[in-house]
Amino acid sequence: MRRLFPVTDPTAAATTGRSEGLVGDREWTLDELAEAYAYPTATPAAPHWLRANMVATLDGAAQHDGRSQGISSDADMRIFGTLRGLADVVLVGAETVRLEGYRPARARDAFAERRAAAGQSAAPAIAVVTASLNLDFSLPLFTSPVVQTLVLTGAAASPDRVRDAEKAGARVLIAGDGPGVEADRAVAALAEMGLVRQLAEGGPRLLGQFVAADVLDELCLTVAPLLTVGSAQRITGGPGLTDPERFGLEAVMEEAGFLFTRYRRIRH
Repeated sequence: MRRLFPVTDPTAAATTGRSEGLVGDREWTLDELAEAYAYPTATPAAPHWLRANMVATLDGAAQHDGRSQGISSDADMRIFGTLRGLADVVLVGAETVRLEGYRPARARDAFAERRAAAGQSAAPAIAVVTASLNLDFSLPLFTSPVVQTLVLTGAAASPDRVRDAEKAGARVLIAGDGPGVEADRAVAALAEMGLVRQLAEGGPRLLGQFVAADVLDELCLTVAPLLTVGSAQRITGGPGLTDPERFGLEAVMEEAGFLFTRYRRIRH
């Protein structure tokens, strides 16, 4: 993997030992990736941080045959694991849980010391965003996670389905007055639990809701050197914005033709 942007002095690493000075093509360690993707320090103006991690092809497809795995790569999966290793909570939509066969996040030795020092649990919690609670609550995601799985829904959700979720072991959080979830309330509800390092993994409709609510702080987008044609979804879905949101480029890395980009929301 090599860093393309920001351009840095390749000799700096020899004196600092930090990955920022490395622009050569080599495999980065997990510690170097963790440093490169570290969450910003919380401030009163930004007490929590929501980043999204998505992958898309050159022609904009976020999936192939209904799943993202077919357009991913080994390096993409290393970054995927790193971002999970840094997060307090992973937000995911119910449809993505069903399509991708989501399992509980696992505790990884490589991140144990870093997480302990940050006061984090052994693994990030998974927070499933769903209006209908149409989920299989017998799955390990709900019955045997390392950290209790959270279910975010609206106040008008079916009481029977809420009880099913809680009986399976999940914790249900209300983040909307109607049947659906309000994106800003979902982010705030998790932050109130101390889950301030937030990571959204899709799907496109959920990410579109975060963008529309203006709560997405950062986008980590992998651009795969692939063309799929077809009618696959983009990384976001939902009604168009009246005024497009502007993001600034933070970093670009490359491996085997895959580009790993980071964009930060420009706020005025």
